[in-house]
Amino acid sequence: MAASSSSSGPGGSPAHAPPGGGGGGGGGAYHHRSRFGDTTLTKVFVGGLAWETPSEGLRQHFEVYGEILEAVVITDRETGRSKGYGFVIFRDPDAAARAVQNPNPVIADRRANCNIAALGPPRAAQQPRGGRGGGGAGRGPHVPDQPPQGSLYRMPSQMTPPQAATVFYNSQYG
Repeated sequence: MAASSSSSGPGGSPAHAPPGGGGGGGGGAYHHRSRFGDTTLTKVFVGGLAWETPSEGLRQHFEVYGEILEAVVITDRETGRSKGYGFVIFRDPDAAARAVQNPNPVIADRRANCNIAALGPPRAAQQPRGGRGGGGAGRGPHVPDQPPQGSLYRMPSQMTPPQAATVFYNSQYG
């Protein structure tokens, strides 16, 4: 049974507004690609699925959290095989929030991972500045605390200043 993503097919028109009205805000109308309207807080990404997990198995696992509008395992267009991830769209944002309380549920005897799709995976706790550990969330580009053993890489604090160059002053040029 091949399932397709909810973003394919019809449903991108402005007539598919979120339930309860509400147009676009701020700088213009936002056109949602889902036939369910705005799924920002109701769409759950589920990754790490076993290849044989069907869309119905995904639905059965998550229906305990609330009413599901759609549960789909994403498949390869050519082979029809699962890509190992899927999405569950809940009617209520609170149901989606309950569903991701455990970010690593066991689905079909396999440890999966899930999060609110629009928010992405939760970030790891930041290490205090000056801590060891080779980087971490929020530190920007990787800058090692110590250069790798035996490497030619030098930290700026380990560099020797360049030798002073002889400067010639020519009064003609001021």
